[in-house]
Amino acid sequence: MISDINYLKAIELLQNCSSTEGFLASAQNISNYKRVWARDGVICGLAALASGDTNLIATFEKTLETLAENQYFNGTIPSNVMINNDSKEVSYGGLAGRVDAVTWFIIGICQYSFYKKDDTLIKKFDRNIQKCLLLLEAWEFNNKHLLYVPLSGNWADEYITDGYVLYDQLLRIWALRSYNYFVKSDLISSKIEKITEQIEINFTPNSIGEKYHERAYKEVNIQDFMPCSFSPAGYKIQFDAFANSLALILNIGDPNFQNSILKHATKLSSERPLKLIPAFWPPILEKDLDWNLLKNNCKYEFRNYPNEFHNGGSWSMVNGFFGLALLAKNKKEEATLILNAINKANAIGNFSFYENFNSETKTPNGVPFCAWSAAATVTLHQSIHTNFIFLV
Repeated sequence: MISDINYLKAIELLQNCSSTEGFLASAQNISNYKRVWARDGVICGLAALASGDTNLIATFEKTLETLAENQYFNGTIPSNVMINNDSKEVSYGGLAGRVDAVTWFIIGICQYSFYKKDDTLIKKFDRNIQKCLLLLEAWEFNNKHLLYVPLSGNWADEYITDGYVLYDQLLRIWALRSYNYFVKSDLISSKIEKITEQIEINFTPNSIGEKYHERAYKEVNIQDFMPCSFSPAGYKIQFDAFANSLALILNIGDPNFQNSILKHATKLSSERPLKLIPAFWPPILEKDLDWNLLKNNCKYEFRNYPNEFHNGGSWSMVNGFFGLALLAKNKKEEATLILNAINKANAIGNFSFYENFNSETKTPNGVPFCAWSAAATVTLHQSIHTNFIFLV
């Protein structure tokens, strides 16, 4: 019997965010969050699997069904879906489409099937998955194995990353590996190898092989971690905590370099007041070249002040994946420290589970009762205490 109040409160919030159509992004009555989101829904679904809660797992299945039913004819998975009585609103992205909705959808179906030890759902949605895989191929544009992602094209939808974004390449590897566990395709195995090779050539230091952008690669001088993205205009060098955590979980890069990522990330989290790792670091300041790009990339109101939201803010959700990365490298003690920091942040405001926090002042930002903030507690807690593992 689990008696940890942080865990129980997180489970309670996931239950409150459950609907007949799947997981809602927040229990708060804010229209844009009272929707089934692809990435939020799958991340909450992973927590549901980790929890073993049959009702939450059923909500995860509904989430996947909602996404599949509203897939666009060309393969695009909805960014979010709102169903209200007889009316339905489907969004495939705001200022740009969401590339990561496609990969999270594949990951979700495969993780659910792995947990159930049953490929029924994969067979049911195989046509949807095939459309996704073809679309991902098309999004390479140059057929050289890395996705080309538009500005605002993923979860960091008001940030500066664009072009060959590290996070999206890694999600694609996870999606392909998960699917290939079931289908055992030599073609997919080869594709995984080629994508991995291109990530290691273009995002790790002292790599051997033809670079996408040789001049920019030489100028960036990669050292302790993989940069967040590059494009024809050059590299964006911020540390992307989510992406680098995925690299560790998926075991991308040589062991020495992975160890340098671990050291950099652990030091960064230990130096922050919340003891959480910021989503992107360092923050972009008004004097920086990228400030104009950042300040104009918002559809409604500007939120990316230094140390907030994507611009150096701390997210429980991101730290949940960082904790999983630490566990993947047998750093259980360090992962437990991150879980404790997540729980402390989630408990602020009488367990308000805020979306993110200012990394300097610790002030909450964004929407309260955020489902994937709760998911971070559940997934990492179960991974530490029950040795729950995902298919990677």
